Amino acid sequence: MSDIRVRFCPSPTGNPHVGMIRTALFNWAFARHVGGTFVFRIEDTDAARDSSESYDALLESMRWLGLNWDEGPEVGGNFGPYRQSERMDIYADVVKKLLDAGFAYRCYCSAAELDAKRELAAAQKRTPGYDGSCRSLTPDQVAGYIANGREPVIRYRMPGTDFTWNDLIRGEVSFAAKHVPDFVLVRANGDPLYTLVNPVDDAMMNITHVLRGEDLLSSTPRQLALFAGLQAVGVAQSTPAYGHLPYVMGEGNKKLSKRDPESSLAMYRAKGYLPEALLNYLALLGWSMGNDVEFFSPKELTQAFTLERVNPNPARFDLKKCTSINGDWIRHIDPADLIDRLIPFLEISGVTTTPISAGERQRLAQVVPIIQERLDTLDAAPELISFLFAPGERVSIDPELWTDQSEQVLDVASRELEVLAQWDSDSIQTALRTSLVEGLSLKPKLAFGPVRTAICGRKISPPLFESMEILGKEESLLRINRAQVLASSRPLSD
Repeated sequence: MSDIRVRFCPSPTGNPHVGMIRTALFNWAFARHVGGTFVFRIEDTDAARDSSESYDALLESMRWLGLNWDEGPEVGGNFGPYRQSERMDIYADVVKKLLDAGFAYRCYCSAAELDAKRELAAAQKRTPGYDGSCRSLTPDQVAGYIANGREPVIRYRMPGTDFTWNDLIRGEVSFAAKHVPDFVLVRANGDPLYTLVNPVDDAMMNITHVLRGEDLLSSTPRQLALFAGLQAVGVAQSTPAYGHLPYVMGEGNKKLSKRDPESSLAMYRAKGYLPEALLNYLALLGWSMGNDVEFFSPKELTQAFTLERVNPNPARFDLKKCTSINGDWIRHIDPADLIDRLIPFLEISGVTTTPISAGERQRLAQVVPIIQERLDTLDAAPELISFLFAPGERVSIDPELWTDQSEQVLDVASRELEVLAQWDSDSIQTALRTSLVEGLSLKPKLAFGPVRTAICGRKISPPLFESMEILGKEESLLRINRAQVLASSRPLSD
């Protein structure tokens, strides 16, 4: 086991999205590759936005994806609790230590005064940011503010030096001191901010490597400065190494937002994307296995994952490619496994009973081999195969599908199939090809189209002859005979 410890620390607001999951995946894969510890932590200090529904969805999504955590909710660990809402006393104690040691101070500036400072800085074309006017207040000034009823925020005292660090993904990164002013740790109402709780938790949970989104890059100097103070007051033992993952871009080369439809993890679950496929595709958003390998299992990912192969450039989310990889995974898994994954979609759509019966499951076992090569998402299966689970009279046929040859084709097909001794796909195909393509001199599309319509009720279906074998001779002939009546009643074309 390695001493490396990484964390994934989302806020339980809204539904999980693919950008968040990509961050979780890279942390998980890195931890598994090096034999380290993957910590799952919940940042739920925003009572106005956090919800129990989002919290439950986060845990369920992680379990569904197979991103198992070593420490965190429902698992425990030596550094809990792992929900920030349960750590408020810890943060208050750390803030007191920082105040006592002079690393933090109380700031009494009002909102109006702060706005005026920002406007003045803009007018003078100076770098915006707090000017430190409350850094060295006299006791009389403090007493005056208190007498006026002002409640202070608590700010961190920045050292006034430039910051340079070696980013695990981007190499050397620097920020000038003027771009990193004193920042707020605690609101006037006593609520601790992300700028405090995130580094404190990292320090107290011995996190060694922080892998997070590029949008947090500019906050790194503040965290580095705060870690210096945390070490000085005995809260932190060391400062973690930082690595900033590339943006995930959506349409129009804009950063993929949680409001974009294609970013919703729930949407992919509902449409029948496999968790293995999603992890496979998300890993390709900023990382490469090399040698043009783009299809791999979670286990293969963890065996190959290194930070050196993470590309700092933005990665574009391509829904078509994601769907293509999902189709590859559907074709890759064992048919018995696919049956189990399809059943919830068939039950909820009403194609089968709920729970599925033994007979329906047996029918599904016959169907899966002929559709596995044709599915890209699991939710496409119910419409594709519903005709194989319903009696013929419930299979609706669009009158527009009939052609001038339909009645003749169905008449010939019925007579040929009636006398067919061996009922299997090869025998059915041979009989229909001989009688319709050769006997009537029709192209296959015109020859088999009316039969497909009679059997399936649509133009596109699983392989026709295999479907007829599954339905059996009696049911297939009943459908063809019923279709003959419907075709004969269609109005003649002009």
